Amino acid sequence: MAGTDKDSISKSRAEAWDKAEKLLKKGNPESVLEVLRDIDSKGEHATTLRLAGSAIWDMAKESGSKSDYRRAAGLLDDAIKLNPRDKACGSIYNNLRNEMQDKGISETLMPKLVIAGAPTPAGLIVIIGGALLILAVTKTLSDSNEDELAGDVLMEITWTDTAGVDHNGKIWISLDDSSTPMHAESFRENVNAKRYDGVIFHRVIDDFMIQSGDFENQDGSGGYAGTFFGYCSSNPSVASDECKDDETKWVVPAEFGNTHAPGVLAAARSSNENSAGSQFYLVDSNGAYTLDGQYTAFGQAYKGQIDGTNTTGVEVIDQISQVSCGGSGEACAQGNEGPTYPVTVVSASLLSEEASWWQFW
Repeated sequence: MAGTDKDSISKSRAEAWDKAEKLLKKGNPESVLEVLRDIDSKGEHATTLRLAGSAIWDMAKESGSKSDYRRAAGLLDDAIKLNPRDKACGSIYNNLRNEMQDKGISETLMPKLVIAGAPTPAGLIVIIGGALLILAVTKTLSDSNEDELAGDVLMEITWTDTAGVDHNGKIWISLDDSSTPMHAESFRENVNAKRYDGVIFHRVIDDFMIQSGDFENQDGSGGYAGTFFGYCSSNPSVASDECKDDETKWVVPAEFGNTHAPGVLAAARSSNENSAGSQFYLVDSNGAYTLDGQYTAFGQAYKGQIDGTNTTGVEVIDQISQVSCGGSGEACAQGNEGPTYPVTVVSASLLSEEASWWQFW
């Protein structure tokens, strides 16, 4: 019986890989990732990592995101380590690295420390410096990490469509700690404090985005950062400690760089680029690339659920973006009026952090 179960699992996995291959050829990378998560959420198989890396590479070509290029390279590198004989993976990895080189994108944010098992000059410097510093900083790092929040965010939302039918949805969101650490930290702190629970989406624009996060006034005029980063809403142009003891004035400075691809989580702000508070918006399937370099994109909706049926995070955002506004019964074309029926964040919670392959893109 045990052997039969194992054979069944192997067959299911092979069928999922075949499905992912076909979706990849059809140019549907997000669906590829959904299939792979369901069959191998921990990324224990080289084929899973190869397909995931290829899918994220396709996404990187579309978005131009340097972080996506690096994540794709990392997954392909891991796939090769699991199966060094996979020549197809090696070829894909080499082609990706060549493209990254042409675009001036480094494979890592830091120089390689080891090549072919031997330390590079940079590696030797790091080893020596690390040996000198490790005893001095170990306790400090240990103390500081104890209270540091981590993990993805699960957001549960309710809304009413234009036909008057009520819906329940869920969106799973990953945060970019590498490129936007301050925004990720602030968002997690507000989630952990349950500040988003019960907050409405006060601004909805079909074919664009849905905006929420004003836990103070529920109308887009309030909300503040979850952590103090040295900037105050009273004068966000310059760093200052004047509001350190008044959290209602905390704001997050800009961390531009990520693109506004479909499903992106980004920070709303006032006129100053360093004035992001607690408000956020989720981009629908059309993307919002005109906002690149003006607003900080710091997360990605990677999975969704509507009335108990699994789907993509983007699909949930799309459906919410099509609710009626201002009693007109039509989708919110401009977002000048709030939704006819409340679109509400029932709850936002942190998920326990696991060493899963999909949390790195």
